[in-house]
Amino acid sequence: MENKDWLLAELKTIEKWEQDQKGIWFWERIGRLPFKLLDKITPAFIQKKIGILLDELGQFVQTGGQYLTQEKLVLKRLQKQSNQHQLTLEDIPNLPLSAMDEVSKNLKANRGNLATIQGATTGVGGVFTLAIDIPVLLGLSLKTLQEIAITYGYDPKDREERIFIVKCLQFSSADIVGKQAILNELSAFYKRQEITNNEMISQLQGWREVVYTYRDQFGWKKLLQMVPIAGILFGAITNRSMINDLSEVGIMLYRKRRILEKLTQTEKELAE
Repeated sequence: MENKDWLLAELKTIEKWEQDQKGIWFWERIGRLPFKLLDKITPAFIQKKIGILLDELGQFVQTGGQYLTQEKLVLKRLQKQSNQHQLTLEDIPNLPLSAMDEVSKNLKANRGNLATIQGATTGVGGVFTLAIDIPVLLGLSLKTLQEIAITYGYDPKDREERIFIVKCLQFSSADIVGKQAILNELSAFYKRQEITNNEMISQLQGWREVVYTYRDQFGWKKLLQMVPIAGILFGAITNRSMINDLSEVGIMLYRKRRILEKLTQTEKELAE
């Protein structure tokens, strides 16, 4: 029963999760050092690939580019979960939160399995296939977050939603200060404030850090993937872990938005 008390309790659970996320283990800080130390000796073709990713991520924010996902699969899953015959994106906010949670949980598991296979495949050739792994994993991350957005009734074809998705990417790999700053930036989304063009530019000033941070967070775990053959195991484990962590971030942050909007709707109904 989605009454006001239940929604507030769920909101408090998410806020506790946000507080827990503001910490970063010491070994994770150490884990980011290898790529930074190896930056100067990273093969030129990998450096070139990183530059391409920067351009592609900017294009994703502006137009969705090659990463813009289809919503049909998610709608079908929501229809099945909620026993609906026909469902559109506009109908999703009226569904029970439990139906959204179950579909997002399944998406997390499916995308985690896909990341495992992909990590194992690109771990075969060591450093050479690592150049393939990074952009493919970024693409999978963007598609996963878009699917989670649709699950909670938000349209990634909207540029503001794509900004939110990039912020989820940043939050997933940020340190303590970064996580707090991102949560503050997301307040406009939670309050459903209209974001102006100037504010959009401001929101995007740190987007270039996403790709570099995304690469750096592989750390010593990804170094092991550079070893041919042995990289199969480490690639599979690392990619699965990264997609699972990112999916959790997306679910929590989008779930918070949906709960806040349901609370607003509940308060309006009680006022009437």
